[in-house]
Amino acid sequence: MDTPDPLFSLAGKTALVTGGANGIGLMIARGLTRRGVRTYLTGRDASRASARAEAIAREEGGACIGLAADFSTKDGPAALAAEIAAREPALHILVNNAGTNAPGDLAGMTEDDWDEVMAVNVRAPMFLVRELLPLLRAAARDDDPARIVNVGSIGGLHVPNWEAHPYGGSKAAIHHLTRSLAKALGKDRITVNAIAPGPFPSNMHDTTSEATRKSVATYIPLERAGEAEDAVGAVVFLASRAGAYIDGHVLPLDGGYIAAL
Repeated sequence: MDTPDPLFSLAGKTALVTGGANGIGLMIARGLTRRGVRTYLTGRDASRASARAEAIAREEGGACIGLAADFSTKDGPAALAAEIAAREPALHILVNNAGTNAPGDLAGMTEDDWDEVMAVNVRAPMFLVRELLPLLRAAARDDDPARIVNVGSIGGLHVPNWEAHPYGGSKAAIHHLTRSLAKALGKDRITVNAIAPGPFPSNMHDTTSEATRKSVATYIPLERAGEAEDAVGAVVFLASRAGAYIDGHVLPLDGGYIAAL
């Protein structure tokens, strides 16, 4: 287990990482567990989430617990919040990472596709925050607020060269929701920020494909895709004392892509 500078220490805290069984969520869940955070991760499949969490706990020497959560349903956020409340008196860190995608072209998308993307990517984080407020307030301190970190996307900061209407629209919405929640919850000593990743390896993004490698080399000044420590570093910063006075911001995690547009 790492023993970082106290300015970046998270030891002894409790976190929930939604969608933590895959991709960036898995990276974050592993990184938090490694740093002494009691970490809950979720996935739609209970057995897969449990297996991921058990592997993280074994490999990182910390506490990681997998739970099932389906954010495509209206009951998903409340059910998960009730499960966490039955296990924990307070929640220091909430990472709203669970997300989905759908065909993004105007001609091909269906209303069901649109509704599911908005439900998982926007509605669920909003109502999960509301349901978890008692636990977040219980963890909040004047000099060490409770933290909400939403996972947006560079797709919500610019319009790409391909059609991605539901995904881009949902991520732009989560960026705005980050700012509006920050304004509402500051009085409760709860900060709300977002990270906006560029290309990272995940089920939705194959960073090893020829098309992605070419895009990275062409458009990203650092000429590489994101890696696990890039995602973990951003969340650790925002969730630690080092980031305690940062509130209502969206941090592009993109190797310079947005800056170079």
